[in-house]
Amino acid sequence: MLKQIQKENSTTLVKLMNTGHFLLIVLCFWIVWMKNVAPSVGAAESRYNIFVTGLYGVMLFILNRTYNSYLVGYMSPGDMIYSQSLSCTLSLIAVYGLTALAWMRLYNPVPFLILLVGQILLNILWSHFITRVYFRLIPPKKTAVIYHSKEDLIRIREIEDNPKKFRITTRMTDEELKAKGLESLQPFEALFVIGIDPSLRNRLTQYCVEYAMQGYFLPDAGDVLLSGAPHIQSYSVPLLNVERKAAAPEFLILKRLFDIFASLLGLIVFSPFMLLTALAIRLYDKGPAIYKQVRLTKDGKEFNILKFRSMKVDAEGDGVARLTSEHDDRITPVGKVIRAVRFDELPQLLNILKGDMSVVGPRPERPEIAAQYEKEFPAFALRLQVKAGLTGYAQVYGRYNTDPHDKLQMDLMYINKMGIMTDVMLLFGTLRILFIRESTSGIEAGHVTASVSEEHGEETP
Repeated sequence: MLKQIQKENSTTLVKLMNTGHFLLIVLCFWIVWMKNVAPSVGAAESRYNIFVTGLYGVMLFILNRTYNSYLVGYMSPGDMIYSQSLSCTLSLIAVYGLTALAWMRLYNPVPFLILLVGQILLNILWSHFITRVYFRLIPPKKTAVIYHSKEDLIRIREIEDNPKKFRITTRMTDEELKAKGLESLQPFEALFVIGIDPSLRNRLTQYCVEYAMQGYFLPDAGDVLLSGAPHIQSYSVPLLNVERKAAAPEFLILKRLFDIFASLLGLIVFSPFMLLTALAIRLYDKGPAIYKQVRLTKDGKEFNILKFRSMKVDAEGDGVARLTSEHDDRITPVGKVIRAVRFDELPQLLNILKGDMSVVGPRPERPEIAAQYEKEFPAFALRLQVKAGLTGYAQVYGRYNTDPHDKLQMDLMYINKMGIMTDVMLLFGTLRILFIRESTSGIEAGHVTASVSEEHGEETP
């Protein structure tokens, strides 16, 4: 109990220190604003100055929450620096643009560029400092992993990359745990659970709560569906209503209007880049700049997705549908560039305008690859409850080579939380991953899909 209290006190101290850093960033904005812009507004508008600073603080807070900028211990200092600095940049751009629009004139941006450089330097110093403080105050947790099969261990292999947070000393199967009993978990501070039967998992959930142990449970499709199910209050027993997701009509109307607006705006803004991209592809190998590929959207409807061609013309000459692999020799030099900056996806703005896709939603999969996934786990088809999207939960919080089981969970999480604010948060989240290489890296060479069982040389059932 004493150890738990010390840990809670240390966690509270870290949160207070993070709050101090956030307030310092806002204070820096206030100083620059008051010295460089406020004098031109006049003392009579002092409330306006407070409003602008408050607006900056609110936007910065929302973006930091969206990007998990202060998730000390889980994120590396580099990730925290990137997330915090992107939040500062977007907040400054938004406030500068809104105030310039309100005054109908531009004011000197140089002080704010200097402010941004100072904030980035502060973020660098702070992220390294608070990470060192965190791991001094909170040592790595003695951790056990409970799993069912070897594939389960593969899915959580990233935990091994964070030994300062979790010190894994034991890995045991569900059968081994049943033989030893739950009392064998008493020496541990954290628990990772994956792939075990619901009965044992429920007992472990209660055990974590009872003994103040941190439990991390990888959900299956059923868990995610239940997590978003509404409680039926008409009966004396607690019932959760699970059914096919049906979004509210007003949300669908707003979503479609936003899709039309966003796709038109995107086509206007990016049209010069699209023209240059098409020209570069044509000049390289004289092949077509655009290629069409059959994909699946809502209710399994097929449509032709549009993309700038980043591979050789005969990339799938053998007729086998496969995902892109690391160092894929089918990708052309021009293709490497446009894939790195995501320009290969720009023609999908036409798919969105037409109505085949939405800006936010599960990424559309090829019928052949979807069929392979559904053979391995039939629940994969549940992601087709909504229209396919340009970006989504799996793209923001996962990677290109994230296991399809986990991509499915993320897509179902989005379907459960569908709403205007969810879409807005995911759009901001997409801005964060645009320049992160890991989010576009392919699967390992020679693999057709990102399946875990296939990845390790085992045939999918």
